[in-house]
Amino acid sequence: MNFDGAKALITGGSEGIGYAIAEAFKAEGAAVAITGRRADVLEAAAQELGVEGIQGDVGLEADAVRTVREFTERHGRIDILVNNAGVGHFTPLTDMQLKDFEQLFRTNVTGAMLMAREAARHFIRQKSGELINISSTSGLKGGRGSTAYAASKAALRSMTESWRDELRRHDVRVMLVNPSEVLTPFASKAGHDQPASPKKLRGKEIADAIVGALKIDGRGFIPEFSVFATNPF
Repeated sequence: MNFDGAKALITGGSEGIGYAIAEAFKAEGAAVAITGRRADVLEAAAQELGVEGIQGDVGLEADAVRTVREFTERHGRIDILVNNAGVGHFTPLTDMQLKDFEQLFRTNVTGAMLMAREAARHFIRQKSGELINISSTSGLKGGRGSTAYAASKAALRSMTESWRDELRRHDVRVMLVNPSEVLTPFASKAGHDQPASPKKLRGKEIADAIVGALKIDGRGFIPEFSVFATNPF
C-alpha cells in the first residue's frame, strides 16, 4: 500500500507501541488519529505527534462505535485500523480475581472485536482496508502469572484468523503482530518489573516492522509475524 494520504486510526496511541506506530505512519504521509482513555495524556501525545486524538474506551461499545464514526466523518474513509489498546495483569492462578480477569478481557478481546467490527463495515464497502492486531508472543506460549494476559492474546490470535478468512475476499488484509518484550510503560503499569537494557526492543522496531509489512503490494500480505530482540541478555 501507499501511505501517502492514507487514513489511519490507532487505538492506545498515547504511549508505547501505539505512539511509535502513530509517529511512523505520520512520517510516511498518513493522516493519523490515536485513541486513549485518559483525555489529558491523549491530548499531550496528540500534540507531541501532531496527530488527531479521539478520547474513548475501546471496551465500551458506545465509545468504539463513536470513535470510528467520528474518524470516518472527518476523513471520509478509514484505510488502516491498528488494534493496539491493551492492558496487562500478571498474577498466579490462585490469586486471580474475577474482576481483574474480566476487565482485561474487556479491553484486550472485546475492545479489539468492537473496533474491528466497526472498521470492517467500512472496509467491506470500500473493498479495501488494513486491519493490524497487536498481540504478543505471550499469546503463543503462556507462562507463570500470565493466565489472563496470555489467554487474551491467544483469543486475539484466533479472532484474527477468523477475520482474515472473512475479509480477504473483500480485498482486506488482516495481520497479527507478536512483539516480544518491549521497553514501554506497559509493564510498570501492570505491576511487572522490567529491567532496562539498551539491547531490548523499543516501540520503534515494532512500528518499522509494521510499516514494512504494509508496504507490500496489495496482492499479497504477511498474515502474522513476531518481533524479537536479537540478544536481550
